Amino acid sequence: MDKQDDYISLSDPDIGHDELHRVLQSMGAPRLSGGPLVEEFEAAFAKWVGRRYAVAVPSGTMGAWLALRALGIGPGDEVIASVYGWHQVAHAITLCGATPVFVDINYWSGCLAAERVADKITPKTKAMLVGNANGHPAAWREFQALADAHGLPLIEDSTEAIGSRYLGKKTGNFGKLAVFDFSQPSALCCGEGGMVVTDDPELFMELGYYRSHRIEDRQSVSVGSRVPMQVGMSALTAALGSAQLDRIDDILAHRKRVEVDYHTQMQSFEGIKPPYLAADVDEVHWMLYVVHLGKRFTASARAQVVDDMESIGVETAPYCNPLHQQFYYRQIGFKRGQLPNAERIGDRALALPLHAHLDEDQIMFIVKSLKDASVNVGAGAAIY
Repeated sequence: MDKQDDYISLSDPDIGHDELHRVLQSMGAPRLSGGPLVEEFEAAFAKWVGRRYAVAVPSGTMGAWLALRALGIGPGDEVIASVYGWHQVAHAITLCGATPVFVDINYWSGCLAAERVADKITPKTKAMLVGNANGHPAAWREFQALADAHGLPLIEDSTEAIGSRYLGKKTGNFGKLAVFDFSQPSALCCGEGGMVVTDDPELFMELGYYRSHRIEDRQSVSVGSRVPMQVGMSALTAALGSAQLDRIDDILAHRKRVEVDYHTQMQSFEGIKPPYLAADVDEVHWMLYVVHLGKRFTASARAQVVDDMESIGVETAPYCNPLHQQFYYRQIGFKRGQLPNAERIGDRALALPLHAHLDEDQIMFIVKSLKDASVNVGAGAAIY
């Protein structure tokens, strides 16, 4: 396979004729900023997830910021979160002026470890931001019990999970509010964009107030008491999102076929195990196909694997740079050694391409190339 002829991207949106038609059609609408197309997308997405309300936003991070502000969270408050993830939505805690309290993850699922959270709850704790890492649902039964016991709201970070199921429910149904992201490599991809969903009418109103002010609200004292971010969604993005949503079950099915092909090829890769599914998880739709390299690998060895794969035309990437190791958070007191599971996986988790356009031969090539690259760096076989 020649890189110039057939480069394999980490993600490649599944865009069809219907998406193109709707976007072109939307360009003739009298409202390109907000308007009926955005409202239609919000209503359709809420219905598909199974929630009462949805508020369209420019990104998952901004959605999480709105969720925190709608809950009245700001300076002086603490929010429990994970450092591990692709979209790193926990930045929203810092952006709203609150203090993140980072807790380690479950080694197998990559999600926040519920059993480690209780000791971190203090009188300053005002919420828990819990993510479905790479599509794998968090332990929502345990987190809900914790939230109930301490009277804390749960915010579900579902920016990496769309269509996964836990205890018979789709992701997006396990927090007082839940946040989605529609940027790459999401299965539902609008280029940029996101959605916040809730069943609470008061929170729905607060989300709208903090998102933007409508012309008819300019003289409202109650609406004017909130300073909005002016972070709406365009009609073009909503048109693309609506068309993607209409096809989402087919898109997920196509990606599941690719996942099955990966599983088949990985059987011949010594030490690789099938992706983990925790108890109570009915189905996972992975955002990317992630493998965990063996203990003999270092972060620099993984970087060499990424370079080797790139040289033969396959885009791969480190799955996560844990937040507590990033420069900003190190300046405020976090350091390596505090969260060993996140660090261990963060150094060795490698994201492989996952999208509907991959065929069996390409997946065979990716896996064979990964085998060769792992040997080339002298670290031996990979393990999950």
